Amino acid sequence: MSDMIPSPTVLETERLILRPPVGEDVDAVFTACQDEQIQRWTVVPSPYRRADAEFFVEQLAPDGWRTGRQATWCVLEKETGALVGTQSLTTRAPGAAEVGFWGTADSRGRGYAVEALLAVARWGFAERAVRRLEWVAYVGNEPSRAVARRAGFTLEGTLRSYAPQRGEYRDCWVASLLPADLEV
Repeated sequence: MSDMIPSPTVLETERLILRPPVGEDVDAVFTACQDEQIQRWTVVPSPYRRADAEFFVEQLAPDGWRTGRQATWCVLEKETGALVGTQSLTTRAPGAAEVGFWGTADSRGRGYAVEALLAVARWGFAERAVRRLEWVAYVGNEPSRAVARRAGFTLEGTLRSYAPQRGEYRDCWVASLLPADLEV
């Protein structure tokens, strides 16, 4: 039901386990977020400190689940248990949500982000009654756009001076995915 606050949920795909962050993830999140591409294309702090990883794992993610405003997962490779990225679904308005994600440098190009994004989309449509899922990324983030396209999102355009990053508003691309796009 869409008006119920979701309890932290574990999702599973063929190759991945998506689960809420836990204390043991701090080191892996900290290491992953040293990547200049993650810092360039997301809103993670730059420079990224261990305290930032602790805040993400111990406060930001749990608070998002508790309030129902944001569901956040660490994405783990089933075979190794290694962190390969994160995914989030943030409620924007009744029936509308936005996805966000990053992938670790050494996991890129393996289809993990698409696989995880589709799991999150299906969960949002089925469990949160989302009617419109949005992907928003800073203009120029071609890898993220490729993931959204492969997941079936329809590019809708460019939003000028739309989203802040470190004190500056930047142009963003926006795309959407509807339940019918996945035949959910």
